Amino acid sequence: METHHYISTDILNLDTLSEIISSDKKLELSEEAVVNIRKCREYLDNKMDSQTDPIYGINTGFGSLYNIKIDTADLSKLQENLVKSHACGTGEEVPQDIVKLMLLLKIQSLSYGNSGVQVETVERLVDFYNENILPVVYNQGSLGASGDLAPLAHLSLPLIGEGEVWYNGKKEQAADVLKHFNWQPIALKSKEGLALLNGTQFMLAYGAHVLIKANKLSYLSDLIGTISLEAFDGRKEPFNELIHAVRPHKGQIVTAARISVFLEGSEIIKQQKKHVQDPYSFRCMPQVHGASKDAIEYVHKVFKTEINSVTDNPNIFIDADQIISGGNFHGQPLALALDFLAIALAELGNISERRTYQLISGLRGLPAFLVDNPGLNSGFMIPQYTAASIVSQNKQLANPASTDSIVSSNGQEDHVSMGSNAATKVLRVVDNLESILAIELMNAAQALDFRRPLKSSEFIETFIKAYREEVPHVNEDRILHYDIEKTKVFLRSFGIAEELL
Repeated sequence: METHHYISTDILNLDTLSEIISSDKKLELSEEAVVNIRKCREYLDNKMDSQTDPIYGINTGFGSLYNIKIDTADLSKLQENLVKSHACGTGEEVPQDIVKLMLLLKIQSLSYGNSGVQVETVERLVDFYNENILPVVYNQGSLGASGDLAPLAHLSLPLIGEGEVWYNGKKEQAADVLKHFNWQPIALKSKEGLALLNGTQFMLAYGAHVLIKANKLSYLSDLIGTISLEAFDGRKEPFNELIHAVRPHKGQIVTAARISVFLEGSEIIKQQKKHVQDPYSFRCMPQVHGASKDAIEYVHKVFKTEINSVTDNPNIFIDADQIISGGNFHGQPLALALDFLAIALAELGNISERRTYQLISGLRGLPAFLVDNPGLNSGFMIPQYTAASIVSQNKQLANPASTDSIVSSNGQEDHVSMGSNAATKVLRVVDNLESILAIELMNAAQALDFRRPLKSSEFIETFIKAYREEVPHVNEDRILHYDIEKTKVFLRSFGIAEELL
């Protein structure tokens, strides 16, 4: 198996990102990337030697200070000052797996040869990635427009021997870790600080991380929802392909077909039903889950484009002999997509909790709260409270961040995306969804036990058997917090073939 991923102009998608991460591949710059980076830097050096006119961010100040010309002797100091002054992050530390993604995505963006950085700078970022030297980055401070300035400043500080990093499970001063490897701090050249700080890699890394997780949770929503359907003695007619052929939304068709496959061979689904219809939370799974699938697919497309983009400013175009200042750092495409993703994931949790509620309600021959001796035992009464609380929080978190904007930099940056806030919110939403689905699985498995000796499909029975090895049936009240946490661990460990996602 390949142990390295070569950074190049080849299209990078989320499946590749996921494989790089899950296989713990090392990064290496391809020859193509090295040539592109070096040619761009040489072009910029030659341009600076032959031109005295101001070029934004290269020999000028930043933001509203764009009209202040900087002396040539101070250009390196200008870039170093930029990185230091912009490291104003606060809040919680960004999870380390997302920081690692930020490194990968920043390396990718700088590799195209439109940013003017030194090869040595990008190689040092590659070293950080490969050696698991992860800068301490904070999740508050970006407006998601002039690039993710504060988070990317913290990501870049260790390049110049500043800031803190996580290394070998300890938080250490970056300068000490550089000494450990006998590395000298990078002496930033003109434009390099700006190239490092301008970009969308903070919100992009959050979104990529969430999307990878969302694919799996979308599948598990279908599977766990099907187990709940069986436990509730539901009907199979709503998943008939004829219904979905006349309203052919892709996600709806995929969901209905998947649920039908899950049900193949089930004794429970085949038995005579006393009820004509099921509640919407069961009957409309194709329509609701499917709509979220379609939203996730749209967000995938946006993020695939962004992963393969240059998002710093200004951009250097060697063949056209132009250095152009624009706005590729503006996070609006991601901000809107992240808000849409939060809504889609919140809805998967919303309908999941409704199925949980139906299962504990003492309907269709199931005992109240899914436990023997209700009254003496509260059974599964309170996990539904927990799910309802989390669902409510997700509804609040699904309110869009992208509709807000605050003027900054003395009015020069007068519209911002707030995509960074959308990014940190959607991480909380997807983590919450995992908890909601875990609670539904606990209830569905418990309820299914009351349908014995009838069996569900072979696939569902195999899944439940594996689950029961981790979380046994609840005969009498116990501390269900531990069951919820074990269920979450079980869901994380459950492997799903890529082609099924």
